[in-house]
Amino acid sequence: MDLSIRKFTFPLPGLKERKRRAQRAAMPPETLMFLGEKKLESSRVTVFTYNQEECTERVIESADDLMSALPENLMIWLNIDGIHDTELIEKTGAVFGLHTLLLEDILDTDLRPKTEVYEDKLFLTAKMLSLEEESGKVIAEQVSFVLGKNFLITFQEGLLGDVFERVRERLSKGKGKLRRTKPDYLLYELFDSIIDNYFIIIEKTGDGLELVEQKILASPGKSALKEIHAFKSELMELRKLVWPLREIISRLERDEDNFFEEHNRIYIRDIYDHIFQAIETVEMYRDMLSNLQDLYHSSLSNRMNEIMKVLTIITTIFIPLSFISGVYGMNFRHMPELEWTLGYPAVLFVMSAIGIFMLYIFHRKKWL
Repeated sequence: MDLSIRKFTFPLPGLKERKRRAQRAAMPPETLMFLGEKKLESSRVTVFTYNQEECTERVIESADDLMSALPENLMIWLNIDGIHDTELIEKTGAVFGLHTLLLEDILDTDLRPKTEVYEDKLFLTAKMLSLEEESGKVIAEQVSFVLGKNFLITFQEGLLGDVFERVRERLSKGKGKLRRTKPDYLLYELFDSIIDNYFIIIEKTGDGLELVEQKILASPGKSALKEIHAFKSELMELRKLVWPLREIISRLERDEDNFFEEHNRIYIRDIYDHIFQAIETVEMYRDMLSNLQDLYHSSLSNRMNEIMKVLTIITTIFIPLSFISGVYGMNFRHMPELEWTLGYPAVLFVMSAIGIFMLYIFHRKKWL
């Protein structure tokens, strides 16, 4: 994988999506409509039910089976991959008592990272980043979270999987404190996994910038300039994703609605520190990118100056030689040197001596 040629895949809304948005604008408020690109053929619903002693994972085949898969005396983590199925989203909302405006936000995949409180439910959404190993593209996928008293629901577009596998493993095997706490701690673990994955993408961006710097120093060409512009777009997208998270976590840290237990609030502050570190790193790389642009133009300027210096030296050497050859190229009849037997080799010797002497002077002055 070439780290120096990467880009985000944030496709602009296609014709179908623009038409859906136009149709939704003409519909009554609180009308559910999926706004985005369908990533999976069919949605996949997974339910984890757990307490301190046990944990059960179950895949639900139909939305009608949702109610029967939700026990009242256990903690619930419901994960939905593929949010294009509006009927499934609507039934999920009916089972958990989710507000229609909340469901509208879930179905809008172009939503800016945000957080809202709907009665006794906490809703927040963010972008999860994944890296395609073959192409090196950074894929952004929207993930929405709904936190209730004894449940957590996650909604994913379901493009390239997710970054929650380690959380699932700890939950299934009873590692850590996941089973001993309420779903607010599970929300922290999942959100922290998303932020940790940001650092992987950011670090690879830094590696790519270092490769571009080496390429510019070796040979500044058009390909280096294209890569600079590609990284500039990537860092802009990263900045747009990371900055809103700072506001989200700041609001969660205040927790005016008491969604988090007192002993779990310290973990929210930990996420805030990670986000602040990610922001600082992105800003540092943006400054580094500006320096690379200056380095690129300086390298081109220095390269041009070297070329001009060589051409100037060549021109300077040939000026006196051209003068001598011009003098003896005149068609005057009375030029005594023309009658000399050794006149031609003597003139060549003088011209060669002048050229060698000028080269010696240039070398002594370190112009060569």
